[in-house]
Amino acid sequence: MDYKNDIGYRKETLKKLLYNIQKSEDLIVKALYDDFKKPEFEAVLTETNYVISELKDTIKNLNKWAKRKRVFPSILNFPSTDYIYKEPYGDVLVIAPWNYPFQLALCPLISAVAAGNRVVLKPSELTPNTSAIIAKIIEKAFHVSHVEVVEGGVEVSNKLLAQRWDYIFFTGSVSVGKIVARAAAENLTPITLELGGKNPCIIDETANLRLAAKRIVWGKFINAGQTCIAPDYILIQKNMKVNFISFVIEEIIKAYGKKIDKSPDFARIINTKNWVRLDSMIEREKVIFGGETDATNLYISPTLIEEPSLDSQIMKEEIFGPILPILIYETEADIQNVISRYEKPLAFYVFSENKSFAKKLIKTYSFGGGCINDTVVHFSNKRLPFGGVGHSGIGAYHGKLSFDIFSHHKAVVKKANWLDLPMRYAPYKDKLASIKRILDWM
Repeated sequence: MDYKNDIGYRKETLKKLLYNIQKSEDLIVKALYDDFKKPEFEAVLTETNYVISELKDTIKNLNKWAKRKRVFPSILNFPSTDYIYKEPYGDVLVIAPWNYPFQLALCPLISAVAAGNRVVLKPSELTPNTSAIIAKIIEKAFHVSHVEVVEGGVEVSNKLLAQRWDYIFFTGSVSVGKIVARAAAENLTPITLELGGKNPCIIDETANLRLAAKRIVWGKFINAGQTCIAPDYILIQKNMKVNFISFVIEEIIKAYGKKIDKSPDFARIINTKNWVRLDSMIEREKVIFGGETDATNLYISPTLIEEPSLDSQIMKEEIFGPILPILIYETEADIQNVISRYEKPLAFYVFSENKSFAKKLIKTYSFGGGCINDTVVHFSNKRLPFGGVGHSGIGAYHGKLSFDIFSHHKAVVKKANWLDLPMRYAPYKDKLASIKRILDWM
């Protein structure tokens, strides 16, 4: 078993993984529903189908991605041929979150395996049904010495982080991301951190309000708002607010009906701790729609909050749930005043028909990724990097980038012996001017 050097072996194991996922898709969808009532459509679209597509793309392109790359040599090394070799890091730890527990566990694992690494996967303990089926699938697809699933809670995570790894890939909260970064720093282990933040959604007076409401409702309330790139709050031009709110309410009812708690298309909050945190955010706020909660069923309805104070709990931290604050602005300075209160967000959204305004905002603010006139959908393009900046994350992945982050790019110069230019060798007398001319030319 040579998963480090044998590309054929890597492809065969990934094909075996693909077969087992396709065979188990109904069970995966059921597990996601059992964990937090994730609707079947969302489970297939954002979890199983996404992973299957990633697997097929990786298998198809693996030979090309893994091939050494010849690059143009430096004239100082003439005559030579220069290469970049893609080399696996070695032992990789992947720690997955609970909000998209199948996709965000399997996608990094697929790329780590494709790059030739040995992988230990720690799925989330908050989604035990999904974690259990992941463990069964991995056991069927891989030898235990190649890929292993380790289930458990915080204690298990701490024990894993105490070990030495060649690479760590973590998806989760900023607070836990800091713990992972500290553990990695002990051994100077390279890391990817996929975190989150308060993602703004700005709407100006030129926006198509009805379409904006439809796209925002979908992006915000899919997975019951438990999405790291969901719009966290709305900043809308003052005189557009009333119409926008009416359109949002209309779109929520279209999507989930008047009895949202009975809708088969609306997920639940992951656990009691997160339900209590979200429920407390609604208290003392001006609820203009929704606000219904049910602790027994971990249900919080899609809720709109009108102009909360920037010092309120709801505006102090990432919401990560089906609550949408709506704030107003009149000038670009107002926008700056709100956004500058927070760390760089993972996502950024602008709804506007004013191209110069949208472009200015995109260039002014630093963020992981985003959309103009839509939400969330940038995640779906495997040719776009996905990742944060600053507190919203370190590193980016998807598609070929995923293979690259799990590969060390090793530089090699193969020097020919038929000519050996004397310029670099001592004594250096009268050589400096010639070397400077060569360097200037380069």
